Amino acid sequence: MAKKDNRRIEPTFDGPAEREDESGLSVSEDDRVVPSSRRNREVAPRRKAEKAERAERPEPKARRGRGKVKQRRGLFGGLGRLIYWAFVLAIWCGIAAAGVLIYYGAQMPSSTTWSIPDRPPNVKIVSVDGKLLANRGMTGGEAVGLHEMSPYIPQAVIAIEDRRFYSHLGVDPLGLARALVGNLTRGRVSQGGSTLTQQLAKNLFLKPDRTLERKVQEVLLALWLEHKHTKDQILEMYLNRVYFGSGAYGVEAASRRYFGKSARDVTLSEAALLAGLLKAPSRLSPARDPKAAEARAQLVLAAMRDEKMITDKELTTAMSAPATRAAAYWTGSEHYVADRVMEDLPGLIGEVRGDIIVDTTIDLTLQNLAEKSIRRLIDENGKKLDVSQGALVSIDNSGAVRAMVGGYDYANSQFDRAAEARRQPGSTFKPFVYLAAMEQGRTPDSIRNDAPIKIGNWTPNNYNGKYYGRVTLATALAKSLNSVAAQLAMEVGPEAVVEAARRMGIESPLQANASIALGTSEVTPLELTAAYVPFANGGYRPEIHFIQRVTTASGEVLYENTGGNAPRVIRPEIVGMMNAMMTGTVEVGTAKKAAFNWPSAGKTGTSQNSRDAWFVGYTSNLTTGVWFGNDDGKPMKKVTGGALPAQAWHEFMVAAHEGVPVAPLPGTWKPSPQDELTDPELAPSVPMAGDGIPAPQPEDQLLGEVARAIDAAEPDGGFVPMPREAPTSSVGRPVPQADVGGPVVRRQGSILDVILGN
Repeated sequence: MAKKDNRRIEPTFDGPAEREDESGLSVSEDDRVVPSSRRNREVAPRRKAEKAERAERPEPKARRGRGKVKQRRGLFGGLGRLIYWAFVLAIWCGIAAAGVLIYYGAQMPSSTTWSIPDRPPNVKIVSVDGKLLANRGMTGGEAVGLHEMSPYIPQAVIAIEDRRFYSHLGVDPLGLARALVGNLTRGRVSQGGSTLTQQLAKNLFLKPDRTLERKVQEVLLALWLEHKHTKDQILEMYLNRVYFGSGAYGVEAASRRYFGKSARDVTLSEAALLAGLLKAPSRLSPARDPKAAEARAQLVLAAMRDEKMITDKELTTAMSAPATRAAAYWTGSEHYVADRVMEDLPGLIGEVRGDIIVDTTIDLTLQNLAEKSIRRLIDENGKKLDVSQGALVSIDNSGAVRAMVGGYDYANSQFDRAAEARRQPGSTFKPFVYLAAMEQGRTPDSIRNDAPIKIGNWTPNNYNGKYYGRVTLATALAKSLNSVAAQLAMEVGPEAVVEAARRMGIESPLQANASIALGTSEVTPLELTAAYVPFANGGYRPEIHFIQRVTTASGEVLYENTGGNAPRVIRPEIVGMMNAMMTGTVEVGTAKKAAFNWPSAGKTGTSQNSRDAWFVGYTSNLTTGVWFGNDDGKPMKKVTGGALPAQAWHEFMVAAHEGVPVAPLPGTWKPSPQDELTDPELAPSVPMAGDGIPAPQPEDQLLGEVARAIDAAEPDGGFVPMPREAPTSSVGRPVPQADVGGPVVRRQGSILDVILGN
């Protein structure tokens, strides 16, 4: 076997092959991966020559741009690297954000326990005919459905607060980026990136802390809200809860507050103003800065036009609307009633847990009429007579308050002078003195000597210093004679006067002394007016009330005033006597300015130096009390109860009785033959022993005996009661028993009976 030839056969390059295998395989120098050194030495000179030749020839245009291409490739390469690292950074930021979300989210309760908190309950207070008086509660307005409110309101809010509301998922990255750029450009925080959903989440669940934790929780809750509720539901919840400034939460409260109308009736310009408030509710409120509110509203209108929500014509019309000027506080006397209702409500239904409707007894027409009368009289006479405040209360025979004005202007002062201010009633307190006297046997025709009298260190003087001598009690009450009232108070005893006043409805503290006859103990207009109601209804004391019914929004009755049985506090014959006497006040006495074409009665009152002026009067239909004065007790310029109060009473009662059939006052009284003999014109020289009046004596002797007896009484001027053994009059008739309202301290006869030992 032939021996194999193991010699390596090297391929040849650039020349004929010395040997060729059977397959015919051959390679050249150009096929080498790494050229041989010999090849390099051969090729290098040739390439150098070619390069020199190319340098001498002009370079083609296509080749001349190749350097610029390289530069561009370098630029794009740098941009690509920037994008790459930005992308990497974004990924890490996303991971970090996710970590933060997971960390703070883990500290929140499970989402299965999340729920929308109940909206703070609203108390809707309406008049007797269903007209809105006021809303009270945390929100100050009832909830209004998105489909019920003016369509301009949601449009305006979306245009200025969250243009992408219907397209984002609760968090708007584009809006957030836009706000961030805007804030960086301006160098301050001028825009917010929160969506309406985020704002709702914050209002519903979170505190207004500016922390990362709160912001993360806000985002999580916004995403949850978007998952659980529709966009319209979220917008409706937002509009019914968001703060609009000046104590108004929700669009209904804000509409009532600023425009005096429902959110259902808001115009385009008004909707723009409301939407503009959301940026800074307190600062932009038209109650505080109308110009700033108007400027912001115009920005909202422009945004609505940009979003094609309104046309150019609508924009022009809305911008030409006059600026809204709201009072610094709710205005209207009906708010005095609303405040009183809120005080009474817990005692009737307990804690308010949901929206309720309170039907009041207020007649809104009469309420507005009373307010206008009080304001007009103060506007016309305020500076001239130094009077700045007034109050009016009107109550029907069932005890239902039909109107109550607590002051000149609720917006300027929310203090209720009708229900809270205690002032001296002056002579309007005298009917309780006469009531006690009638119940102890006196009659309207009983005679007293109207003359100066001294009780201890106190000398009650008649107005203008005039005295009329021997007069009937009816005349004394009609002319409001202080001397006679003081005598009667001492005859029956101050305690009896206090008891009569309490029985009629006076609840304020009363001092049982001689001066109580002239109304020195302070009372409120509401309770004083209420105490006259039994004179008007025949002797019954009803429960004074403002609330007739309370129902839930679904109609469930929570409370209803059924009236009940009012107790009798005056006997029918005494009612007749009192009405006979107090009719004279209106017909011929101090309240002639109050008279109108209805049988009416009442009593004027003026405290010392005209600090308070009153008139409380009544028909068989209504009892109304009026007060004028100043909060600081400053004296008015000779204003009496027969002046401004009687005028206001007349205006109010004429309107209140329009179209109502005329009816007489309850009770009748006719003097008996014996009573007729007490008339000084019929028997001027007859001793009036029946009422404890001795035969005529020299005036100085009589007064001296009275003064000596009073000086021996208690130091404070109160007279010590000296009860007689038998409750009979000296003419043989039994003294009528009161038998109403509890025990009564009774004394028979006058102070002169005591002096003379009769």
